[in-house]
Amino acid sequence: MDRTKKQLSCQRQISPPDSLDLIGEMAAGIAHEIRNPMTTVKGFLQLLGEKKEYAQHKNFFTLMVGELDRADSLITKLLSLTKNKPVDLKMHDLNSIIENLLPLIQADAENAGEYVDLELNRIENLLADGKEMGQLILNLARNGFDAMSPGGKLTIKTYMLNNSVVLVVKDQGKGIAPNAIDKIGTPFFTTKDNGTGLGLATCYSIVARHNASINFDTGTSGTTFYANFKAASLDYLQISP
Repeated sequence: MDRTKKQLSCQRQISPPDSLDLIGEMAAGIAHEIRNPMTTVKGFLQLLGEKKEYAQHKNFFTLMVGELDRADSLITKLLSLTKNKPVDLKMHDLNSIIENLLPLIQADAENAGEYVDLELNRIENLLADGKEMGQLILNLARNGFDAMSPGGKLTIKTYMLNNSVVLVVKDQGKGIAPNAIDKIGTPFFTTKDNGTGLGLATCYSIVARHNASINFDTGTSGTTFYANFKAASLDYLQISP
């Protein structure tokens, strides 16, 4: 079986960090100006939606508020693309982060009619942003669920490789189409009908902010993403986001 391995690091051609950073900086520049009127509109919609004279139209108000929330979520995702986004670096056990997220991941799996399997080996601690690590894991897991048909199994694995902590997320989907491989990780590129194309791009930004690397191995039996983080050490304490 032919398999393709594509390196997706901060030096990759398909989505250089400067382009990701530019999108994030643009989002940061306009987020405040956009969110202020959105908050005002949302507040009035919620207020009017509670009035008795509009009770018969309450579903419309709920729909509009939901769309505003969706727009706000998109702005948040755009902000996460900037390379210079502040990170709260603390000592973390990646296995513990995964275990804490397991109920949420299992719920996603059940909704999709799929399964999740953990293979957590003994690993060193990381100096990392815990929230961003959680976002990375969830994004990769949900991307894997979306790639599979009901009955598929998603495997989340950790292990040590030299002085690196490796996070592995493997799905049993059909693999990435050859004509899409070079576009994976590009902001707004998606193969999903309702996708934004920001999930994997956010993963790569998180990895870049942690001076780590990410790559994937894909074929007809599925796709496996590997994120490599340097284990915490005295010289690693000098990391700059």
